[in-house]
Amino acid sequence: MAGEAYRFRLPTFSKNIITIVGGYGSGKSEIAVNLARYLKLNQSEPVVIADLDIINPYFRSREASRELANLGIKSLIPEGENFYAELPIIIPEIKTAIERGEGKLILDIGGDETGARVLSSLSDAFTPGQYELLLVLNARRPFTSDLAGCQKMLADIEAASRLKFSGLISNSHLMDETDPDTVLQGLELANKVSRKTNLPVVFISMTTDIMDKIEPRLIDLPVLALDRSLLKPWERKKVSGKNK
Repeated sequence: MAGEAYRFRLPTFSKNIITIVGGYGSGKSEIAVNLARYLKLNQSEPVVIADLDIINPYFRSREASRELANLGIKSLIPEGENFYAELPIIIPEIKTAIERGEGKLILDIGGDETGARVLSSLSDAFTPGQYELLLVLNARRPFTSDLAGCQKMLADIEAASRLKFSGLISNSHLMDETDPDTVLQGLELANKVSRKTNLPVVFISMTTDIMDKIEPRLIDLPVLALDRSLLKPWERKKVSGKNK
């Protein structure tokens, strides 16, 4: 992780199960991958990541499974021809991991309330109070651009998943057009949602190049540094072409 990260407070987690949910374009899969990497490098417990995203065919955490395996992080994903298969193939292994609650288990949940319905089939495996359910808020996406939209998404996902949120993640970005104002304005909205819902902002996330442009005194929250791991198919081709 880049040195810039240590100018800010770092996230800590007492719960073993960290479930990350977010609407399309929120950046929640990128957060899940980076959080897995961060935890592996900064604590001694084993780290496992489970890809439960049945909504977005492009930015799935399973795309980084090889990179994560090199760090000793296990990915719960379909193998071989089933790599792009949907949820039912991997439910049993994931449910067992939730019930055991060993090490740190990160669940990457896709989309909105539709994607969150996969959690309802696993909800009986969760022990109340023993997991984190975190909503990723990106103020630059239509459904989470204001307080009312964020509240609606929280309510819809809770109803669909039959689980209760424990906190928020502020991750406002515009991909390559992100600047410090994008991040700080997004944090303002996340704080409004926090005050209205009594859900804490657990951490804010941003890429390391943006972190270098923001004064730490402006953010009184833990910060997760993001190094982009998930690329769209056409972006992967462009990168591989440069490497030839």
